[in-house]
Amino acid sequence: MKTIRSSHLASAAVVALLALSAAALAQPAQSPAPAAPTAAASSPMTSHPVPGKNMEERVENHIKQLHAQLQITPAEQPQWDQFAQVMRENARDMDQAFLQRAQQYPTMNAMQNMQSYEQMAEAHVQHLQKLVPAFDNLYNAMPEGQKKLTDQVFRANAARHAAQSHHGANATATAK
Repeated sequence: MKTIRSSHLASAAVVALLALSAAALAQPAQSPAPAAPTAAASSPMTSHPVPGKNMEERVENHIKQLHAQLQITPAEQPQWDQFAQVMRENARDMDQAFLQRAQQYPTMNAMQNMQSYEQMAEAHVQHLQKLVPAFDNLYNAMPEGQKKLTDQVFRANAARHAAQSHHGANATATAK
């Protein structure tokens, strides 16, 4: 049980690091998307409680917050910049994917809906595969004390994300 919980917390930390993009992937497949998003429309994630109009803006806010929380030093800035750039690229890609899905959703049949959901999940995995090595470079550049601080920040973010996910699941179950 403890191994499963530790694995769950580690996964949740990475998910939280991606500005909760996994929460978007966990949308029920049956939930309606906007019928005709305008060109000026923000991400289909606009109902998400994180400040910012789209994933890129939320990730930018998260990057600023993490930079302060992790106490990034000038010596670590090159590794941080690489890590932050991957986060930005991932957010930009996911915003485009969410918008495309939202535009196509009204005409999808059930099979196309499942395939689209699968594509979103695969994109999320590919983004993690780019993000983890960038974070590894940053983490390895940190002294031990800062690594411990980083571990604490990630644990707190994972716990907060788990509580939000649990709260959302309870709200959904209560509403039914």
